[in-house]
Amino acid sequence: MFNKILIANRGEIACRVIRSAKKLGIATVAVYSDADANAQHVKLADEAIYIGESPASQSYLQADRIIQAALDTGAEAIHPGYGFLSENDKFAEACEKNNITFIGPPVAAILAMGLKATSKTLMEKAGVPLTPGYHGTNQDADFLKQQADAIGYPVLIKASAGGGGKGMRLVKRSEDFLSSLASCKSEAKSSFGNNDVLIERYVINPRHIEVQVFGDKHGNYVHLFERDCSVQRRHQKVLEEAPAPKMQEAKLEAMREAAINAARAVDYVGAGTIEFIVEQDGTAYFMEMNTRLQVEHPVTEMITRQDLVEWQLRVAFGGPLPKQQHELQIHGHALEARVYAEEPEKGFMPAIGQINYLHYPTQNAFVRVDSGIIEGDEITTFYDPMIAKLIVWGENREAALVQMHNALSQFHVEGVGNNIAFLDRLVASESFTNANLDTNLIQREEDYLFNTTQHTSNELIASAALTELLLRFTKNKVANNAVWQADPLWRSNVQIRYPVKFRLADQEFSIRLTSQGGSMKQPHFVAEVNGEQIELGGELLNKNAVVITLNGKKDKLAFSQSDSALTIFKNGKTYAFNYIQNHYNAEEDQGSAANLKAPMPGAITQVFVTANQSVKKDDVLLTLEAMKMEYAIRAPFDGVVVASYFQKGDQVKAGDELVEFQALEEVA
Repeated sequence: MFNKILIANRGEIACRVIRSAKKLGIATVAVYSDADANAQHVKLADEAIYIGESPASQSYLQADRIIQAALDTGAEAIHPGYGFLSENDKFAEACEKNNITFIGPPVAAILAMGLKATSKTLMEKAGVPLTPGYHGTNQDADFLKQQADAIGYPVLIKASAGGGGKGMRLVKRSEDFLSSLASCKSEAKSSFGNNDVLIERYVINPRHIEVQVFGDKHGNYVHLFERDCSVQRRHQKVLEEAPAPKMQEAKLEAMREAAINAARAVDYVGAGTIEFIVEQDGTAYFMEMNTRLQVEHPVTEMITRQDLVEWQLRVAFGGPLPKQQHELQIHGHALEARVYAEEPEKGFMPAIGQINYLHYPTQNAFVRVDSGIIEGDEITTFYDPMIAKLIVWGENREAALVQMHNALSQFHVEGVGNNIAFLDRLVASESFTNANLDTNLIQREEDYLFNTTQHTSNELIASAALTELLLRFTKNKVANNAVWQADPLWRSNVQIRYPVKFRLADQEFSIRLTSQGGSMKQPHFVAEVNGEQIELGGELLNKNAVVITLNGKKDKLAFSQSDSALTIFKNGKTYAFNYIQNHYNAEEDQGSAANLKAPMPGAITQVFVTANQSVKKDDVLLTLEAMKMEYAIRAPFDGVVVASYFQKGDQVKAGDELVEFQALEEVA
């Protein structure tokens, strides 16, 4: 086995690889950028090498620096993780030239499967079923439009070198094809350095199912069953599960066999994933092969009880596959939820900032958390905004759903926007609960999933007020070194009233708590909330937990406190009770339709307009890239561009005015 490996990745990916390497006694070397100098993967590794500035293009994508780091530290092999350079044939070739083992497939396999168009030609020869479309080399825009017209709309334009939902456009009308093609090619060139595309018929309400395959250097191949990854937003996966529910076993076996044939066709070695677009009747079409381990591989590990990173290390060292096909079985059901720093109600806009409070669910045989983030870390614009992957296991799907709901209710984040409450609604939605799965599930359940109106009970408001009061007195005790010296909570025959003011969303609350005796440890109060009187008591358990006694019931609440708010976590939901200060001002208007501002920090990737140019409603004025995603800034109505303030390549801050715009009726 290897003595030392270098991990050419970051965050939870690098942490995940380090865990398996340590289990095998392998020393690890981490690489890091400026932004990751204090990251967890750096602290977990035995050694760490600085490789450049924060942007990935200046650090984690600098293949020569990573190769040199491996040579300098004596690493015998490089594990690329599952991103960045993991599917880069030139990087794999550079490893080979420097006598460093690339823990991944052979260069020839990466080349064969790295381009979607090339891989589809190979799969067709191997008898793997394909989605009808055009996969050729002619990239003339008019020719591609002719092909799309012949296939029939809707069609998907897909970057041949793409992945992760990038470089993909759904086109529903012929007249929209050319503009969508230009946008897709621009994103593909920026993301992958290759703007070739292919055209495919868009399958209505498809499922996205992938099969995990493994090959070794001795000609052995196995599959480790399948994962359903149908639940997606912007073509990126949100929830994954294994095995695929509500599928005929014969259809699944056909998919698994096709996946093995695909791997065998390119003499594949290592971990790979064959992805299929699947009709509701189970008819599957080959979509692509990812020549790496997938982000969602933990659900496969949970149901097979295998460590797939350990498999990668053993196979890369030259060993045979740890198990043969007949030795692999499905045990129970697993779900994975990707917890992101993002705001689903704002179009899944990534959120940036420091995580002030972070509490992960308790991990055990049923619950697993893969993460490279701890409390105090900052989510930046440089990398994917994932906080963690939450993976649960149950004896069956119903049990796994219960585990996921319970685990999400214990997952608390404060300081940045996040999708935890959205994930909890998603898991509880009728479609997902009943396994009525397709890639349009989120849109279909939109009314339920994005109904974010918080119906806050008077009891919860009173509980928050009491928690704030207990915290206030705790601080006073510490400051004055006397139990009741500063603000007595309990005195015999004395009633004291304490006012607490909060703002929750757009509502203000003034709560008055009147002491009713009790003990010094557990005082009792009457809270006046919205004209209602509520009797309650409470006790702080620690700096982030309180027990509230109300209506004869004890309720344990998790909370966090900052200078500006008290945040209560309850049943998977987050309630930010903001403090009202005398100097409080309502948030300023973020801009009118005539002044289009940057919704978040990022880089301008394209500018399509100039001063005095007339545009139509929804025309794309410019595009902004941030958090590995491209956002289109569109005209809010028919009008004229008065001025465009940035050029391609410019960095912008959130709130920067991008375009001055004038409505058509206002133009003299």
